[in-house]
Amino acid sequence: MDLPRRRHDSSPLHGPEEVDTRDVFAARSSDTPIDHLKRVSLFSDCTDLELRRIADVSKIVETPAGMILTAVGTPGDSFFFIIDGRVSVETQVGFGDALHPGDFFGEMSLLDGEPRSATITATTDVRLLVVDRSRFWRLLDETPDLVRRILAVLSRRVRRLEQAANALRHRMNQT
Repeated sequence: MDLPRRRHDSSPLHGPEEVDTRDVFAARSSDTPIDHLKRVSLFSDCTDLELRRIADVSKIVETPAGMILTAVGTPGDSFFFIIDGRVSVETQVGFGDALHPGDFFGEMSLLDGEPRSATITATTDVRLLVVDRSRFWRLLDETPDLVRRILAVLSRRVRRLEQAANALRHRMNQT
């Protein structure tokens, strides 16, 4: 499906590969980034100082429904937290669970330097907190508890993928 092209100066996105964090829409509400972060389960145990550090290195970006936020195989330069809206997840093995406010994506490419492993598409208008690569590493250095929480989420994702692969293998062996 081809998405309609928007003028460069009216959209924070430039093609299907990545959000450009230099172009940022203003947030629609008066909520501060810290208010948004408090709603993200990943940050539920963070201190106010840690939340301030996270807010200081992130930008708010708004995208319309239908916009591709990341594409499989493209370089990953940003980590995303969903503030408002919903996105679909498609990997090379199929569709995953939709992501909602409080969920995040894009961390794997920042951690291992490999291309994106999923295509993430906004299924509604979406507001995101975005952290770029250099700030992501600084954030992890400054908030070690966040590293542990990210690793726990990654571990759960890997386990779900393993379960899905095992179920698929089991079904194929039965035929």
